[in-house]
Amino acid sequence: MVAAVQSLEEARAWAAAARVPDPEVPCVTVEDLGILRWLRMENGVAVAGVTPTYSGCPAVLAIEMAIEAALRDAGFDARIERVMSPPWTTDWITAAGREKLRAYGIAPPEQTSGSKMALFGETTVPCPRCASTATEKLSEFGSTACKAQYRCTACAEPFDYFKCI
Repeated sequence: MVAAVQSLEEARAWAAAARVPDPEVPCVTVEDLGILRWLRMENGVAVAGVTPTYSGCPAVLAIEMAIEAALRDAGFDARIERVMSPPWTTDWITAAGREKLRAYGIAPPEQTSGSKMALFGETTVPCPRCASTATEKLSEFGSTACKAQYRCTACAEPFDYFKCI
């Protein structure tokens, strides 16, 4: 979902913005989540397009401010444009981002958000620690609204599941 970077200056600005960690899930960056959509230079200003993970995400402003600060620290005048369409989906999380979530102890969302079974809570969520599919949902909400709380009945460890959107 990342637009092609056109110039070395844009590539340098992209690299600065892409390193910003998610404030709620700091093991992944805005690039890993796919919410940094594009970056372009406009009259000497680095303009970054950012899509919130969902409209009620409390971290949206913090993320936008962190990206703007990262661009300014890299020597750019900066501006953020919030991009609402198309809406973000967990399918935009990169493979590297999914692996970082798993290594951090958070079960990543299924690759395909179009699964109708997920709407009925019939998703099989493998444990991020032991990979067992003998898991059970404890709560629709985990440490943040975008996660659910699960427990592995094989290794007995609780874990968050990044909900599929």
